[in-house]
Amino acid sequence: MLQFLLRRTIGALVILLLISAVTFVIFFQLPGDPAYLSCGKNCGPAQIDLIHRNLGLDESIPVQYWEFMKGIFVGRTFEIGQCDAPCLGVSFHSREMVWDTIVDRFPTTLSLTVGGFVVFLVVGLGTGMIAAWKKGTLIDKGFSSLSLVLSSFQIYFLGPIVMGLVVWNHGWLDAPKYFPITDGVGKWFLGLLIPWLVMSTIFTAQYTRLMRSTMIEQLQEEHVRTARAKGMSRVYVFFRYATRGAMIPIVTILGMDLSGLLGGAIVTELTFSLAGIGRLAVESVTNIDLPLTMGVMLVGATFILLLNVVVDAAYAYIDPRVRLG
Repeated sequence: MLQFLLRRTIGALVILLLISAVTFVIFFQLPGDPAYLSCGKNCGPAQIDLIHRNLGLDESIPVQYWEFMKGIFVGRTFEIGQCDAPCLGVSFHSREMVWDTIVDRFPTTLSLTVGGFVVFLVVGLGTGMIAAWKKGTLIDKGFSSLSLVLSSFQIYFLGPIVMGLVVWNHGWLDAPKYFPITDGVGKWFLGLLIPWLVMSTIFTAQYTRLMRSTMIEQLQEEHVRTARAKGMSRVYVFFRYATRGAMIPIVTILGMDLSGLLGGAIVTELTFSLAGIGRLAVESVTNIDLPLTMGVMLVGATFILLLNVVVDAAYAYIDPRVRLG
């Protein structure tokens, strides 16, 4: 396990290095001068030169990249003050420390992603298992048909519909808003309930169909039929043998879907006007803000890579035949 984690950590660091380098090179191929974003329309040449020196834009691209990467580990000093490690630079647009901005926005995106993940995993796997248990009945056909319909919906389409029905027309819930969990679990939960349900709809539908098909397949396996022939109860065999075998393909795609869920947070935050990392990513690209873009990409990539390591490690627990070298 230790060797596996070491290999994956080294691989993750290489990937992050490549992401940062490619982003840096692409940014400097774009037209325009980032100094104007920090100064405004009324800047003169002297002010632009001063901003170039203060932000390090007067240096060559390799030197700027080296200073950026070095700042992550040892920090940097800017005109507005000291940026302690991990320093991701100063925003060209807002002139605020990028790390502080990301830390301020990250809880919103983390709450959205974790909540959406729990919803689609619990509801999707649960309905899939019920459909497999009731194979061929109206319940099975109902869940299967509903999953096909829901899988065609998109966040930007479903979000306003749910808002219109639940918030504006009937007033059952307030408009979505992020509250820190320290303000109260109930307040935090109700504030994000609608975004969770909307952003997890497509994944819930997909996992319902996947869980149903894999459960039905597992119930036909030789070891499952042997367990039934030995007198074990249907419920015990269903949960002890069939469910564990069905989880293997689920875990296989779980890492990719978690990445997709994190990407879906961008659309969700824009749809429900939530100030998270996704919305920050859009703002950084719109404002051509390299430090902010780099910071968001590196934090997002790190989060996704960590999730994939956890998912890979879960194989050893779910399937004893899998060994991590």
